Amino acid sequence: MAQQQRTGQSADLRKVVTVTDEVLLELGRPVATVVRRVAVAAVIRNPWAGRSFVADLQPEVEAVAPGLGRLLAGRLIEELGGVDRIEAFGKAAVVGLDGEIEHGSALIHTPYFGNVLRELAEGTSIIVFSDDRLAAGEPLTIPVWHKTAAATRTHYQTVQIRVADAPRPDEIVVVAAAASGPRPNARIGDRRSDPVVRLADLENAR
Repeated sequence: MAQQQRTGQSADLRKVVTVTDEVLLELGRPVATVVRRVAVAAVIRNPWAGRSFVADLQPEVEAVAPGLGRLLAGRLIEELGGVDRIEAFGKAAVVGLDGEIEHGSALIHTPYFGNVLRELAEGTSIIVFSDDRLAAGEPLTIPVWHKTAAATRTHYQTVQIRVADAPRPDEIVVVAAAASGPRPNARIGDRRSDPVVRLADLENAR
């Protein structure tokens, strides 16, 4: 049982799907820094499926979320070639049509998942996220930003994943995503070095 909890198997894990991309050209121009972007999705049975409204979600969160955090962080690290290759991260959950969006939120928005993913990725930033309720096969876009400096605009980007047969109505797809660097040919500056821009100044400049 300890091994099952460590790997996430105790969460009724049906499958794991990994999507990786590397952009080499942007508008025909070579990308200055080739970045690998990865999303890893774990398809699990919704632990609250068939139980109508459940007021207290905490017991299932504590039982399921840490194992998912370990599983997905481990796959990201493996796919990117080491934790030091993770520069940006994000998370997401997709609930099947018979579940509540709150079910997915419960699994990714508490410390039982978020702190595990953050610590294993060696990050300090709040983890940017998306969540939704969708039919099986619908694509999900996951935002990511810098794992230790969320104001670093160059690392604002998205990763998309689609699992053809998930989520089934009684399932949840939990996703962790990461990037090894910035957007292709990023060049719009940084929030920390931006000038002060006020609406009144823009109106006066017309």
